[in-house]
Amino acid sequence: MDQIRLGVIGCGGMMKSHVRGLSIIRDRCIVSAACDIEEERAKEVAEAAGAAYYSTDYKTMLGHVDAVLVALPHQLHFECGMFFLQNGVHVLMEKPLCNTEAECIALAEEAEKQKLTLMCAYPVRYWPGIVKLKELLDTGDYGEIFQMSIWTEQYTDVSTFPWAASAKNLGGGQLFSHGCHYIDLLLWFLGEPISGVHFGTNKGTPWMEKEGNSNVVLTFENNVMAYHFGTWGARGTTHSYDFQVFTDKGYFEYSRANGKLIFKSDLGPAHDGPKEITWEFADDSKQTQYETLHFLDCIRDHAEPMTSARASLQGLRVIWKLYEAEEQGKIADLRGLGLKNI
Repeated sequence: MDQIRLGVIGCGGMMKSHVRGLSIIRDRCIVSAACDIEEERAKEVAEAAGAAYYSTDYKTMLGHVDAVLVALPHQLHFECGMFFLQNGVHVLMEKPLCNTEAECIALAEEAEKQKLTLMCAYPVRYWPGIVKLKELLDTGDYGEIFQMSIWTEQYTDVSTFPWAASAKNLGGGQLFSHGCHYIDLLLWFLGEPISGVHFGTNKGTPWMEKEGNSNVVLTFENNVMAYHFGTWGARGTTHSYDFQVFTDKGYFEYSRANGKLIFKSDLGPAHDGPKEITWEFADDSKQTQYETLHFLDCIRDHAEPMTSARASLQGLRVIWKLYEAEEQGKIADLRGLGLKNI
């Protein structure tokens, strides 16, 4: 299968970002069908992507697609994903995979049974800047990590898509819907979590039923610590999307806004190795094409995706534990939730 026929489902703003990414990789896949409950939106995306078929009912897409990219409201992920897996179609599911553990496991088991690729769309893992950061840290030349911090500061008023204000529909709040990207990233970078706390509020984001602002502190094996702050209520920001890693030899920072990855070692005693580097990647797109390329590679090679259903479930389990502990006023026990325990 040289060129995959990809159907896109849910033609809102998120899908339009995906379609821009898909236009870059037309040698690997063609968008063959588009679906949305609003016919005009399905038609608009189909025309933009060059798809010959569009519909208001995703079940009519069978026969037109080899794989689908699903960007529906979270509460609809399970039903849609299960339909396509049971009908022999590979699935790239927007995050989070599903709203419950039972649904995530059921999808994973169905994909395994059908020998199909099921992948969760966590594009941050595949951004070139993040891949480069992981690559450099893994060499060991830049020291051992003792702290990783991630800021994501944006303004997201969900009044234009009110389903997302509902904690039941969304599966939680900002941490579950958006922070899941960064919990996944912390597990990938840092390994086995031990404990953690979460504090969330909807102050500044009154449209949210659950938290629109989220603070997470995690501890990992070997006394490594992590912090994540995410907000949908930022009226201004200098961080935007910012990733910082402190090691015993220096400091890395990757700024998504300017595409720069820097390393500095300008405080304390001198160390062997680089004192300062700057790596730049100029791309102001959403960079979703990189995760799609991985998805296509996995279909071709019959390989397990990096962000597989079971890998994505580990991050969601961390979030559910953090929510539960927050309600109880306790520190969450996260032992056994690292990626090696999939």
